[in-house]
Amino acid sequence: MSPVAAQATDNNSRPFLPRLIISSTIPGNGDLNPYGIAFVPAGFPQNGTIASGDILVSNFNNSSNLQGTGTTIIKLTPDGSVAPSVPAGESGNATTIFSSKLNGLTTALGVLSGGFIFVGNVPTQDGTIGTISNGALQVLDRQGNLLTTLTDAVFLDSPWDLTISDHGTSAQVFVSNVLSGTVSRLDLTVGSSNITVMRKTQIAQGYTHVPNAAALVLGPTGLAYDESTDVLYVASTADNAIFSIPHAGTASGVIDKGTLVFSDTHLRGPLALAFAPNGNLLTSNGDAVNPDPTHPSEIVEFTKGGEFVRQYNVDAGQGAAFGITTALPGGGPGFNFAAVNDATNAFAVYGLAPFLDKFASDGK
Repeated sequence: MSPVAAQATDNNSRPFLPRLIISSTIPGNGDLNPYGIAFVPAGFPQNGTIASGDILVSNFNNSSNLQGTGTTIIKLTPDGSVAPSVPAGESGNATTIFSSKLNGLTTALGVLSGGFIFVGNVPTQDGTIGTISNGALQVLDRQGNLLTTLTDAVFLDSPWDLTISDHGTSAQVFVSNVLSGTVSRLDLTVGSSNITVMRKTQIAQGYTHVPNAAALVLGPTGLAYDESTDVLYVASTADNAIFSIPHAGTASGVIDKGTLVFSDTHLRGPLALAFAPNGNLLTSNGDAVNPDPTHPSEIVEFTKGGEFVRQYNVDAGQGAAFGITTALPGGGPGFNFAAVNDATNAFAVYGLAPFLDKFASDGK
């Protein structure tokens, strides 16, 4: 028997098809343009409307597709029912778990295992840069009720994305601010019924931030934190590059951008950022910088050392990729990766192997 045949026999119990669920993000009010996406982590308290393994998505646009006017967070339970697609501008049946009084819910969406959800906003009045204004960071409980709204003209002027370092009774929330080109850190204590901000620190500045006709605004977006090295990675969209901030969890002062980690022709305005289970980094290309119609809406994988690994596109058109998230390990039964599609107002939830399959070609 050939080595390949032997390997195939040894693995004949492994499914060929991936675990994959695709569901609409359009809720009953017709909100569009999904931005943030997050798994609800293991250990999340029970007896709520949100449970461990659920996937949450925040919407940036309203039913008229005006940017910075969406108000809803929806959820999918992987072993539940998917929401079928509907034409843009019509009401859908994605399950709404929160309707905000603040407009323009962003990619700044994250969940604490203690039972709290964070969501940022950057609002407009009419979908244009001319009416954009400062945002805030809202904190919800496991029932989807608003507990508190965090505002700060310096540290939280425009929360565009975030990542969380969760330690149970304490946590750190790193926030990118798109209107000022900065990154802040919030040090929290986590109680049974609320969170308390103990300290706010600006840890990075100097990222390019500019208006953009198609994307509204470009600036620092995706964040991914490596606790083992205390390094925060930043996807700076307008700079078309990924930077690293050393000592991010302990720094008491601010640095300019940090160290350049990755910047090559595979980047086209990187947005969201996340660690893959194999330790590599993933970023979504928004196509607002260095666009290429032959490589639209891509998710790019690269190493922490800045070496390109692989890419794939979530849509045949440009500008469809935005929020991505991973669960380490699995966010539901066999699911560990999820990505939104802004073009179709849907998201896909995958169960992927933690490492590249032995039989896969390098196919870069």
